[in-house]
Amino acid sequence: MINIAIDGPAGAGKSTIAKAVAGKLGIIYLDTGAMYRSVAYLVLKRGADVKDEAAVAEVLSDLDMDIRYEGGAQQIYVNGENVTPYLRAPHMSKAASDVSALPVVRYKMVELQREFARTHDVVLDGRDIGTFVLPDANCKFFMTAAPEERAKRRHKELAEKGEVCSYDEVLADIVKRDYNDSHRAVAPLKQADDAYYLDTTNLTIEEVIDEVVRVVGEKKK
Repeated sequence: MINIAIDGPAGAGKSTIAKAVAGKLGIIYLDTGAMYRSVAYLVLKRGADVKDEAAVAEVLSDLDMDIRYEGGAQQIYVNGENVTPYLRAPHMSKAASDVSALPVVRYKMVELQREFARTHDVVLDGRDIGTFVLPDANCKFFMTAAPEERAKRRHKELAEKGEVCSYDEVLADIVKRDYNDSHRAVAPLKQADDAYYLDTTNLTIEEVIDEVVRVVGEKKK
């Protein structure tokens, strides 16, 4: 099995690279963010408070999450319902962020992600994939870029979506997220000892993809 873990701070381009690398190598990109959104969807559907750990734990007690690939795209079924079409609604981002901060949710999702990785060639990206979710992954990367560069990318992305905010606001948010991610109690953001460090500040997307594929190829020899 090939298990590729890509970690790094917000705005480093992890998801973009992970999806592209999975496509180039012909393996699965597991969208872990969508898994948390799926939990948030179910919690909201049940009318529970996304910040109430006891209430969320009750919802999780009968959770049946099935991750399928249909037409080359990941589809998530929760208790038999395909919830994928509902996961990108604007309010889902905040709800997913709230539930993902709950240890009970994180441990449940990690259990499911590990189970999936045991039986599939897969690429996962996040903050703690190589250090916590898949500590035995055979290819680990820590991808980062200067906060100013990450803010520039994020600001451009938001502008293209028609969302109005200043560069300074985006930069302040990224700096705050960096601090929160690296200081959280459960599995904080940090580079795994055996991860390949990749600074993307001055690299194009294509250059980053090529470098990741090269390193994976070296590991497979």
